[in-house]
Parts: sequence; C-alpha cells; structure tokens
Amino acid sequence: MTDAAAGAPGLTTTSAQPGSTPRATSKRPRALLVIGLIGLVLFVLFGVAVFQNVDAPLTQPLDDAWRRLVGASAVENVSWVVPMFFQYLGELPGFALTMLIIPIWLFVIRRWRSALFWITAELVGNMVVSQVTKNLVDRPRPADDLANNLFGPLFQVDHGSFPSGHSVSAGILIVAVAAVLPAAKRRVWWFIGALIGVGMVWQRTLINAHWFSDAVFGIIGGASATLIIWWLFANLLAKDYGKPLFRRAVRAAAPSPAGAPASI
Repeated sequence: MTDAAAGAPGLTTTSAQPGSTPRATSKRPRALLVIGLIGLVLFVLFGVAVFQNVDAPLTQPLDDAWRRLVGASAVENVSWVVPMFFQYLGELPGFALTMLIIPIWLFVIRRWRSALFWITAELVGNMVVSQVTKNLVDRPRPADDLANNLFGPLFQVDHGSFPSGHSVSAGILIVAVAAVLPAAKRRVWWFIGALIGVGMVWQRTLINAHWFSDAVFGIIGGASATLIIWWLFANLLAKDYGKPLFRRAVRAAAPSPAGAPASI
C-alpha cells in the first residue's frame, strides 16, 4: 500500500498479480447508512403514532406548550427579514436554488456525479418523505386558539401538517451540501446547517403553520433520507471531491520541449 492510499480514509487496496499496480477501492461509510436508517425509523414510527390519533398524538401537550411560547398572533409580527428568509427557503426562491441553480452549477463545473446525487436527494425527500407522508397521515394544522390570542397559519399553506415540508427541505439541504463538500470543509457548514435547522423549526411554529413535532421530525426525515442517499452515492461523490466547486478544473499545461521557453 502506498503512503497516499494509506492516508486516505475509506481506501483499501486489492491484491494484484506480480508486476501490476495495486488497485485502490473505496468503502462507503457505514455510519451514513446506520444514522440515516435510525432517523428514518424514528420518522416512520412517529408518523404511525400521529396517524393513529391525528387530533391529539402523544406529543400534543408539548406541541401546545411550544405554540403558546413561540406562536405569533399577527402577520405583522413575522414579516421581518429572518422569518421571511426561512419562509422563502421553502417556497419558489428555495425551489429555484435547490432544484435549478445548484444542480445546473454542479453540471457546469463538471461535477455531474454530485449533480445526480443532489437531484436524487431533492426528489426523494420532497416527494416521498414530505408529500407522500402528508397525504397518508393528514394531520390537521394548528387552528385558532382565541384563549391565547393565537390563530391558524399566518401564511397560505397546503394540506397536512405532518411533516413540515419546509423542514424536510431544510434537512435535505443541510446534509446534501455537506455531501458535496470535501470532508476538510464540512465543519463550518455543519454549524451553519444547525442554525438553518433550528431556525426552520422556530419559523414554522412562529407562524402557526405547524406543530413543533411536525417541524422537528421534518428535519429528521429529510436529513435521514439524504444520509442514506449519500451512502448510496458515496463512491461516486468521492470522485468529484478533487474538483473545484466555484470554477472549472484547469488542465495542467503540457511540458515544454527541452530548450523551449515556457509560456508565462
């Protein structure tokens, strides 16, 4: 095994015939699969629990208490920049970013494997984890609570409160961005991603669009599904990590013939 192969995480070498070069192979990180499956199981179990009693699932006391603490009573209280950032992240501007701009850019910089991973994660997460579950569970959204001066959703929403589609999208985004980044550059993103996750839970409950558990398990569902897809694409993604994210790779110039001046 060469020093380079030995120092690369997840790389092993296979035996080769005498005189041939050892062939490096990579193993997909098992932790991605394990954590993703655990999260997805928790998401499904909670969905089943809600389905059995959509009006008062086991988390309803916590959901009610959180709503009394966080919920806003008027649109004017939630129209400032931070709540609207999270609102738009799950609407048309966020769709344009995650389904058009980012995958197109990945293709432009010739990271097509990363683009295919990204598109797969977005489609599976938003269609299966979010929309299919919404239609199956069909939990009612928060309604008027005049005793606490709270009302239903302050912005237009679709059917079904569980899971929060905005939160599922945020969970997908957090993990998908980490997946396309080289490991050395992920630490800062995980911190930013945590802020996005917490902020999305806060915003969806602030505007009375979802119960607290809808938003939390939306993050879990979106992130967990994307972790599993990351595991499936891990070997392909590894081939893109040496390519720059913000410009096309420039091929090295051919060496100049002996005696010829090198170009500047």
